Amino acid sequence: MSVLTSPRGKVEVVHCRRTETQDIYCIKNLIRKFTQKLFGNLNIIYLLEKANLAITLHNDQEEIMAQATFLDYPNWNIATQDDWVSVFRELDSDIPCTPLNTLFMHLFVAVDEYSVGCCKEIIRTVFKAVLDLHFVFLIVPSCMSLGSTLITVFSQVGYVPSLTNDEDFAVHVCHRHNHYPQLHVRKARVEDHDDLMPIFLHHDTILKETYGEYFLAELIEAQDEENHAVVCEVEGVAVGFMSVCSQVNLELLHKCFDLAPFHGLCIPHQDDILEPPQEFSIHESSDSQLENSSEESQKIVKEPQEAVSLETRESIQRKGTEAAVEEALSPVTSENTGEVEDSEKLSQVSSMVYMGYYISHRSSLSVSLPEDTSSFRPIYKGASTAFCIQLFFIDEKYEARSLDFMNFVFHLFHDKDFCIVSVPHLTPEFVLIQSFVKVVPFNNCTLEQDLYVFHRAGLLKTIKIRLATLLDTPGVEKLVKTLMPCKSILEDLKQYNEARRDPDGTPLQVFVAEVAEQVVGIAVIRNEMDIEYIRSHYNIEDFIYFNHHQREEHGHLYHFVLNPIFRHYTKFFLKEILRLGYKSCLYYPVYPQVKEGKVQSPKAHSLTSALHYLVPVRPRRQIVYPLEKLGINAPSKEVSKDALSYALNHTNRKLSLEPKITVNAKIVVVGASNVGISFLETLVFCSHLKFSNLTLISTYGLPGKKLLGNEQRKFLANDHCYNDRDHELMSLCSWVNVVVAKMTAIDRAAKQVVVSREKVVLYDHLILCTGRQYQVPCPTEVDISLHPTNREVSNSCLRRYSGPIPCNHFTLNDEEDCLRALAWIKNNSITAEGNIIIYGNSIDTYTTVETLLSLGVRGSCIHLVQHPPTSIITCINDCAVEGAIEDALQAAGVNVYRDALLAQWNNGLYPDPIHTASFTTPTKPFQLPCSMFFSFLEKNVDYETFKAFNDACLVYDGRLVIDSNFHTNDIAIRAAGPLTKFSNRYYSNEWTHSNFNSKEIGFQLAAAMLKLFDPTLEPVTEPPADLDRLIPMYKGAKIKGGILPGSYHYLHVSKPAIPTPLEVQRAQSDFGSEIVTGNVKNGNYFRIHINKYRMVETITCLSKVPFPASNYIRLFGQHEQALNNLCARYEDGLVPDLYRWILYHLSHQRKPGRS
Repeated sequence: MSVLTSPRGKVEVVHCRRTETQDIYCIKNLIRKFTQKLFGNLNIIYLLEKANLAITLHNDQEEIMAQATFLDYPNWNIATQDDWVSVFRELDSDIPCTPLNTLFMHLFVAVDEYSVGCCKEIIRTVFKAVLDLHFVFLIVPSCMSLGSTLITVFSQVGYVPSLTNDEDFAVHVCHRHNHYPQLHVRKARVEDHDDLMPIFLHHDTILKETYGEYFLAELIEAQDEENHAVVCEVEGVAVGFMSVCSQVNLELLHKCFDLAPFHGLCIPHQDDILEPPQEFSIHESSDSQLENSSEESQKIVKEPQEAVSLETRESIQRKGTEAAVEEALSPVTSENTGEVEDSEKLSQVSSMVYMGYYISHRSSLSVSLPEDTSSFRPIYKGASTAFCIQLFFIDEKYEARSLDFMNFVFHLFHDKDFCIVSVPHLTPEFVLIQSFVKVVPFNNCTLEQDLYVFHRAGLLKTIKIRLATLLDTPGVEKLVKTLMPCKSILEDLKQYNEARRDPDGTPLQVFVAEVAEQVVGIAVIRNEMDIEYIRSHYNIEDFIYFNHHQREEHGHLYHFVLNPIFRHYTKFFLKEILRLGYKSCLYYPVYPQVKEGKVQSPKAHSLTSALHYLVPVRPRRQIVYPLEKLGINAPSKEVSKDALSYALNHTNRKLSLEPKITVNAKIVVVGASNVGISFLETLVFCSHLKFSNLTLISTYGLPGKKLLGNEQRKFLANDHCYNDRDHELMSLCSWVNVVVAKMTAIDRAAKQVVVSREKVVLYDHLILCTGRQYQVPCPTEVDISLHPTNREVSNSCLRRYSGPIPCNHFTLNDEEDCLRALAWIKNNSITAEGNIIIYGNSIDTYTTVETLLSLGVRGSCIHLVQHPPTSIITCINDCAVEGAIEDALQAAGVNVYRDALLAQWNNGLYPDPIHTASFTTPTKPFQLPCSMFFSFLEKNVDYETFKAFNDACLVYDGRLVIDSNFHTNDIAIRAAGPLTKFSNRYYSNEWTHSNFNSKEIGFQLAAAMLKLFDPTLEPVTEPPADLDRLIPMYKGAKIKGGILPGSYHYLHVSKPAIPTPLEVQRAQSDFGSEIVTGNVKNGNYFRIHINKYRMVETITCLSKVPFPASNYIRLFGQHEQALNNLCARYEDGLVPDLYRWILYHLSHQRKPGRS
């Protein structure tokens, strides 16, 4: 915020922000004829699409006061965008302009009355936002003057000719030192105390309270050879302070952090032990490189089977590590000297890092509990080559120049190569450490702080990005020799040097990053050839206006490797790739797991250490088209082809200077339920936020492993929240750490989750969404020889079974359970001779019966035993559908028993395995032989999970109690999903999260959490007292479906509601109307309920033929007029078959790729 005063004395408060699309109309209104003469006739939308930085000034009334647009190459065609440096070097050799420190103004407009003040404010903002920027050039026709506004900040340096005509253009420059200069840094003096204390107390009062009022003065006085205090000053006033010390506890750091990429912060020594002894397996020796920074005290190793892309497996694309380990480098043993920002020469830098270090390309992002916690740790014998920052603070006004300290403090420790700093992980990532590398902690790290490292060579500003040449091959070989995709990278480099394109003709470009004549990075891109597919299958237009980008401007990133010393130049590297390669967009796919030894990607992608500088792109919902029926009306093959699924990441010119807000808070999610996955998805796809410490604790890791084939996936009903393709399109494993274990306790005081009874996972925010599962039933233990009835037997459904779980007893809750059941069926010849009992009365009993029939089990060997209902509402709640199921069961010969209670297994003897099962009924008991027993009784919270809640003193009343904001009685613990219920103070016990769509619940939970981390959102305010007594209501559809007996494909979509019998609903005066076509006997039943507002409220489908369920789900909540006046046409007899009607409507009314 700044205050501008016009020449007439009027005052206006202005605010600076990035230019947005809605600003275009106002920008056009501010363009004058003089503006067009200076900058030319510009297409504003096109200019903003290609701009690296666009700044808008607005007042308190949101009125646009000024706007400026900056690109990384000159306008007016005075030079090509990839070769302008030589032109400007010849113009004035005293201006050391480089692509790193230079931008060009392509447009400036402002309200006339405040134009001078606006111009200065924008220029100051640009220098503040781009730390390495030193020069802003302005190119105008030589016959034009700058006017009274721009002349105040720009000065002329010469003339250059145009490439396209004979006209000359004047070059003007604006220097950083006139607007937001570098800070002068010097040794601290005691007299600086009075200037520094107000700044210090603004940040922290604890040290003053602990050490006294003159703590800072005493720290300054205590300087010696090992301890130094420095300040930065502006006009003689100290505005920042840094205390550094050469004494570093390397022993502790070696125990807690993986410092192998930096050679342990030690000088190389001949006695260093860098390789594990032979008795250590590869798996054990690489453990230290697999750990994630968000699991500082977790004792965990990796799960080798988790679904992970090749890129991810090779690069540890893990939240929070993001640089230190992702960017494995060959040894950098240069003796480089280079210019630093203050133009001093660095002494010889021995970059001894990465010796013998290899990246954990074998790993996945999931982790499982180890059998042996021991693992190899390198032993370093050399002297320390690091110093640490003990205390740092700076006036917020000058925070953007924090890095100015580094050159001075490295000069104080001329024998040190590394500067380290540790900060509490909840500390927001301030400007200084944004240039540091975050170090990966070991799994047994107990420190509650994050460690950051900065290398002396990171001060070098001579980094140069250029196209590769044949002479770069040795340097690239050294750079990538420890990486798994080394061969692929070198082959691409060879192909580029030989032909500049792939064998299939696709243009290929290879760029290298060079510092002091040494290759420190490489990137390989190709032209993106599937751009139509990307546009139709991903929401890429959330980030770009597609029509303003030429086809050849879309690039596909294949390899990206950068020395972690220069990690803070990653965005510059990407920006230069776009400029030099004449690209405006880059795409990077993350393919799913290696399958049967073959990567699903058509071409090998390597790691990219730039992943966290890209933005994940949401996939688009797709219409399922009957391509064979549409013929020439079908969408193009580029859009409709069945391509390999992948998660798409993206960057473009607009994002090249766009910062991300890093959130280091440890957010731990327990349970890979739909709620938990939706919560993580929402956080991950926040493009302006970077969550570095997301962790999921799940018994089987992330879902979507494709353990079963499509024909074997019928055991359980489907809620249509996520499928395997959805998981592939998200690639949560690239962003979320997965602990494959079961939660057994919660230590609220220490803020840690205990998994598998002894390992711990630290958290700042704990999200509980374990859901409810089918449990092992507890027999009533009555002797059926006494012929008891249900009336004489106490209901045991509320009792917990504590005996041994029989090996042939199955409770199916997820795909892993189904896989075990399927394996038992195949291994024990169940299809030929076994008797299978299915106990319960949920919809899953019907889908399991159908699956068994499809596997070849005879119907006479299947016994469907239905528990006495606890409600008059059935799982189907539609008499027509239920009648069809009963007829199908009878036709298949399935034995059905109603109102039966489990009495005994094996007549009360040892139950493992189950040979017989006895039941009581309202009339007489019966006994059945048993080879397999499936239990589908009412779902409940797992006992170990309940015990963890109970021992942690979380309020539990049948379910975990929460308030309307998802809070439990612990402010740091939130819960959501069927696991929970609302507190009794809401007087709404009939409403729980079970009544709502789980995916929407997860989204709303994330939205509530984002208010804590996202500064762009309105701050959290306490709701009025009366509103705090209301429970939130959600609108997403409740969905269930599956394949029922008789091979009926079933789908039911309804609004969230308290379950009510369908007949009762129809009797309501405001029920609305129904549209029903077909019948259940013919297998073409389709029912749509239109409510009184003429909106689609319920959809029920029962068909013998598979149908595109995703298409029909999208009809929910639509007005009937949006379906081509469905009600009127149905009344006129024009809709005899809803299946055909909807097919026609989707095929002719919607555009391909649109949802």
